[in-house]
Formats: sequence, C-alpha cells, structure tokens
Amino acid sequence: MAQEYEKLDLNERTAKGKSKARSLRRKGMVPGVYYFRGEENVSLQIDKKKLYHAMSSGQHVFEVEMNGAKQYVTIKGIQYHPVTDEVLHIDLMQVNMTEKMKFTIPISLEGEAEGVKEGGVLSQILTSIEVICLPTTVPDSILVDVSNMELNSNMTIGDIVDIPEDVEIISDLESTIATLNPPKEEEEPVVEELEEGEELLEGEELADGEAPPDQEESPENKDDIKKGDKQDPSSDGSD
Repeated sequence: MAQEYEKLDLNERTAKGKSKARSLRRKGMVPGVYYFRGEENVSLQIDKKKLYHAMSSGQHVFEVEMNGAKQYVTIKGIQYHPVTDEVLHIDLMQVNMTEKMKFTIPISLEGEAEGVKEGGVLSQILTSIEVICLPTTVPDSILVDVSNMELNSNMTIGDIVDIPEDVEIISDLESTIATLNPPKEEEEPVVEELEEGEELLEGEELADGEAPPDQEESPENKDDIKKGDKQDPSSDGSD
C-alpha cells in the first residue's frame, strides 16, 4: 500500500512586501516561497491551520498541487515569531521521490534509565540529527533507548543501534545525545558564630579602635575626667 502524505493547499501570492505579509497573517494565511530545481521560485501563501495540522503529523514530506500537477515538497526553512512561536514565513522545496536528500529528524528518548532509578537526573542534550535517505523512507523520528544508561554516563550519536534501513546518519557520531548525572546536593548556608560577649546587629561593623555602644563614655564620665585632670594653680611644682 502506497504511503499517504499530508496535503498542503498552496496559492500563488502576487502581493509582496512586509505590509502585505502582515495583512495575510491577519487573515490566517502564512506567506512563503516554493523553491524549484532549475526553475524560478514561486511566492505562495498557505492556510495557517492546515499548515499546523500537517506539521504536527510528524511527516517530513507533503503533497501539493501546482499548475494542475501533483508534486511533493519538504520544509526547507521556517521563521517563527520570537515571543509567540507563530509561523511567520515558510520555505518549501520540491523533492524528487526517487532521489536521496538530507533531512533533519527529531530524537525521541525511550525507556527508563538504570541511573534514574537510583535517583540520577537524565538530561537530553541533542534533540535532532541529520540523515540522508529517500523521501519515501524518511523516518518520523529516531528512537534512542536509554534503559542501560547508568549514573555518570552519557550517550552519543555513535551509540544509536536502532537505525532505520536505508537511512544514513551524517551528524557527528561523537555528539552527545543525553547525560545522566547524580542529583546536585543542596549546600547548607554557612552561619558565622559570634564570639562570646559579641552582640553586633546584622550589617553593623565597628571601626578600628571604636568601642562598643555599651562601653562608650557618658557625658558625666567625661566631665569627671576633665575635673580630675585639672591641676591646682597653687601647686605648680615650684617651691
């Protein structure tokens, strides 16, 4: 049975420019460009809801109708809104169903790692890889089994064993897909103990040579000291 592909309804777009593109988006359309091999590119517009439905299918090749003929395309590039992730612009490229080409395929982790059972933390570092294959055999995703991962271990692209037939991975085989590390221990806050008799308020510091508040001289003490230091004029030490 022949594989069925999601269909995209394309319409040629004659109005161009930023203001025209914004107007299309307000009407629920996504502006784009259709790239042909050896032919002139075509500006187009796609219904946003139908585009999102096709993209959520997991397929990488879609069926379109151009000039009354059935054709197949793949997504060459997408521009997203930086805040809302709304698709602002899309580039489609015509594909030859009998010719191999490059695709970017998402990575899906499966299984429960041994290290996770021991309390470790599994982190996925790489979310997609590049492959070369026929458009008719492009996989929806690459499954990576992490069941045997232990604490303080990692998995690279070269460790993938379940590779679909007729699919060649061209990404760096040493690239890390996932790591499994022990949980981080929370550091207890260090509390500095005051020495006996030391009672400083938070944020208060004494300058060098400054006496604590309870040891400062009172005005009375200062007067007594001044009186004690004052000498009797009659006793100047001379006979």
